[in-house]
Amino acid sequence: MSLLITLSRILAKYTALFVIGTAVFAYFVPSSCTFVKGNTQIIILGIIMLSMGMTLGRQDYRILAQRPFDILIGTIAQFTIMPLIAIALATTFNLSDGLTLGLVLVGCCPGGVSSNIMTFLCKGDVAFSVGMTTVSTIVAPVATPLLVNYLVGQRIDIDGWSMFQFMLMVTIVPVGIGSMCNIIFGKFDFFKKVRQIMPGVAVIGFALIVGGVIAYHGQKFLESGLVIFLCIFCHNALGYLLGFFAGRSFKMSTAKKRTLAIEVGVQNAGLATGLCGKFFPTSAEAAIASAVSCVWHSISGTILANIFATYDKKKAEANEQLQTSTEQ
Repeated sequence: MSLLITLSRILAKYTALFVIGTAVFAYFVPSSCTFVKGNTQIIILGIIMLSMGMTLGRQDYRILAQRPFDILIGTIAQFTIMPLIAIALATTFNLSDGLTLGLVLVGCCPGGVSSNIMTFLCKGDVAFSVGMTTVSTIVAPVATPLLVNYLVGQRIDIDGWSMFQFMLMVTIVPVGIGSMCNIIFGKFDFFKKVRQIMPGVAVIGFALIVGGVIAYHGQKFLESGLVIFLCIFCHNALGYLLGFFAGRSFKMSTAKKRTLAIEVGVQNAGLATGLCGKFFPTSAEAAIASAVSCVWHSISGTILANIFATYDKKKAEANEQLQTSTEQ
């Protein structure tokens, strides 16, 4: 069990590298990930969300009740900034319907599971991060289908009701089960060890979903051109920037502003990839856009967290030197 816990920590630390490695392997050996489709993909998504639920306990729900204003601002920012940026970029770069769909799906999904870890690394407000991720996930079955239908429904045929039912099954149900298990069994040593393993399981799940997309659509990966990579980069970067300034406009603390930046910028692109596979299986471009976002958000979020941490370190060193020189 201790070996599995260690492996889980390594996978959580090097999520981006593992996902990229799996994607590259799936590109050259497609048969390795072709099983990730249909019900298998749905089960994997459910396991990822179950792992998130297993981190939620009574204290997390108390936080939601104690900080309604912060959570409200964060949730509104979550479901307005990224969807609007997505459709603005799609219009600016005149993206195809498939690429537009992929970018919008990513923008309309809830916050990414890994955002809580990134917030911790940059000394953000972890409680705020967990609260935002929880609420955005709960709201997503309603908000995501409505937003996607509103933004691209005129261009693409979308079954909003079926999407709502699907998201309910792969988000709310597993998160609820995981949370209930944590509340009931959280004090037991065995469950604590299982909970420590789950981040690694979630990383493997994300990697398999991305690998599945590459296995089926890998030959079309490079055909999408550089524009989709540029759009994904801008979408993500603007999410960080506008999320940070949204916090500043409400005079939030530095820790909260950093948290809001990461929560807005890092989306659950794995869920978007799953939605593509379930509802738009013939749209290779949408799947590719979601899969690339899944990889890039993991990389960029870690980079941003390290930038914040490095800034704090240098600032502390500068203050220490100033204090030393003043004393002398």
